Amino acid sequence: MSNPILRVQDLQVHYGGIAAVKGISFEVSEGQLVALIGSNGAGKTTTLNAIAGTLNRPEGSIEFKGSPILGKGAWDIVSSGLAMVPEGRGVFTRMSIFENLQMGAYTRNDAQGIAQDIEEIFATFPRLKERKNQLAGTLSGGEQQMLAMGRALMSRPKLLMLDEPSMGLSPIMVDKIFEVIADISQKGVSILLVEQNAFRALEIADTAYILESGTIALSGKGKDLMNDERVLTSYLGQN
Repeated sequence: MSNPILRVQDLQVHYGGIAAVKGISFEVSEGQLVALIGSNGAGKTTTLNAIAGTLNRPEGSIEFKGSPILGKGAWDIVSSGLAMVPEGRGVFTRMSIFENLQMGAYTRNDAQGIAQDIEEIFATFPRLKERKNQLAGTLSGGEQQMLAMGRALMSRPKLLMLDEPSMGLSPIMVDKIFEVIADISQKGVSILLVEQNAFRALEIADTAYILESGTIALSGKGKDLMNDERVLTSYLGQN
């Protein structure tokens, strides 16, 4: 196993008097695809936001590429090579597809490399190329998800965090998004995936952690958890 690119230890997040995340610990190794799954309110999105630097005062320890990042600003964290596609996509609706992709490269100053990466995104998502001058707010949900992923990749991340990428998408679009996630992983980008579609997440995950009420209830290889009785009953809808 290669060195962990992300190490989370005893992470705790409180909202007022409520503990949303209760001391969880996990790692993402270089080139690994790790899934966090669990029901609504389990603490999955909160965990990603704590890592991304968008929450006030999480406690514990978060290290990225061997350096502590807990308490750092989101700008510094993105600049260090960690990108996140939030739930709901968060595209700039009044900007074109092309402008959104340029915004994804705001931490870079290599114009030629940026242009090459935009062409690579268009090769991955031909539908975006066809509509590159169209306002992002006029795109379908699936197209916005493609754009949000493309924009995150423009920062050339070492670790990509995805929050519910398949939410609200048609089955055909879900297939496309998971195909792209697997492809990104195969290119060596580490991925931390939060996903309600537990079956699809476990299918492609090297390792998965199952969160329940802010704690890790189970962990293991994705394929092993797909055959675990507790997972089958609670998350995959099989009795």
